[in-house]
Amino acid sequence: MAHRNLDSLDKKILSLISEDARIPFLEVARACNVSGAAIHQRIQKLTNLGVLKGSQFIINPEKIGYETCAYVGLYLKNPEDFDNVVEALKKIPEVVECHYTTGGYDLFCKIYAYNNHHLLNIIHDKLQPLGLSRSETIISFNAVIDRTLPVVSFPTAEDTVEE
Repeated sequence: MAHRNLDSLDKKILSLISEDARIPFLEVARACNVSGAAIHQRIQKLTNLGVLKGSQFIINPEKIGYETCAYVGLYLKNPEDFDNVVEALKKIPEVVECHYTTGGYDLFCKIYAYNNHHLLNIIHDKLQPLGLSRSETIISFNAVIDRTLPVVSFPTAEDTVEE
């Protein structure tokens, strides 16, 4: 999928709202030296293009009792069951991310649990019945980098010079 060509105003808007999704549009307009209506239009355009996927409050899992963060690599007995397994994983609230990846795993998931015992129950009671041949679990002690991507300019075909 090709990236979208964003102009400097789009990039400035994205930079400002990615730092603080609650920033008032009028404050964004002032920082960009355009009208509030122009910001509304640009935000709508970026949303329609799929550049913006929405805004949300981010809950700190530890503050609501989820002390264990784990990454679980899943190996399916029957990889052709992938779609059914993904649908079942969507119904497990502790699974917050799931990726179809290269390498040995069929799926790679991020899971939050109250503690290690709860994680064991999730793996044993909710994941294993999905038809796993096995799983590998990595527990995260702490996220040392947790950020959104910066808005940058990508090189174009004209920028690439073959020698």
